[in-house]
Amino acid sequence: MLVHLTYPAPLASLTLTLPGTASLADLPIPAALHNSYLRTASTGALPFATPLSDLAHKDAPNHPVTIHVTPRMMGGKGGFGSQLRAAGGRMSSGKNTNMDSCRDLSGRRLGTIKEAQRQAELLESEPALRAQAAAAEKAKLEALERKLGINAAESSSAGGKRRPEDVDLEELARKKHKFEDNKFLEESREINENVRSAVSAALLLKKKKKAKAAAAEKGKGKATEDKSEEVKKAVQDKVAMPPPAPAAASTATAA
Repeated sequence: MLVHLTYPAPLASLTLTLPGTASLADLPIPAALHNSYLRTASTGALPFATPLSDLAHKDAPNHPVTIHVTPRMMGGKGGFGSQLRAAGGRMSSGKNTNMDSCRDLSGRRLGTIKEAQRQAELLESEPALRAQAAAAEKAKLEALERKLGINAAESSSAGGKRRPEDVDLEELARKKHKFEDNKFLEESREINENVRSAVSAALLLKKKKKAKAAAAEKGKGKATEDKSEEVKKAVQDKVAMPPPAPAAASTATAA
């Protein structure tokens, strides 16, 4: 049986004559292509135990069988489709959706129309907003009255609402309020001690700097005084020296 074996480039093809009982495992496959698979033009990957007689043409049994040696390619981990979908999502999200600069059929900008609609909605909701603000102000006044000790019964008996100026502040001040926040007291005491320590350290440092400056000034004054004394003594020694003898007297003595 004639077998035409095709290798990948640059290897040359090979033509063999093998018996029909031989299998694909009997074909000479180079060691460099041990990870390859065998296929024909009309089939996919073939197992190596396939006999050559199964690959012969039914209409022409003597026709040579062409077998392709195809090397396998190392695959990756995949995920290419998800990357494409993510890129498409980013591209679609980057589109500009602000159409305020566009105009309608009458020539008005869409941004102007939207602003007019917002103004109309605001005018329609103005009474509700005012009522809400009035309710909030009323709740605030009621909370202030409760805090100052003004209840609704006293207000109704007085024939109207009591003003905060009518409350006896001295009576409220006489009420005893016990402060029992130990953590706050401890933190306050610690803060006071830290402040005292910092002030004491600053005063001590200032005192040391002042003493050092005074010592340096005193040493400088003493050095100046010693130098002036030396100059004065040198002048006195120079004045106390006897004057030199005249030249004429020395000549007469020699004669």
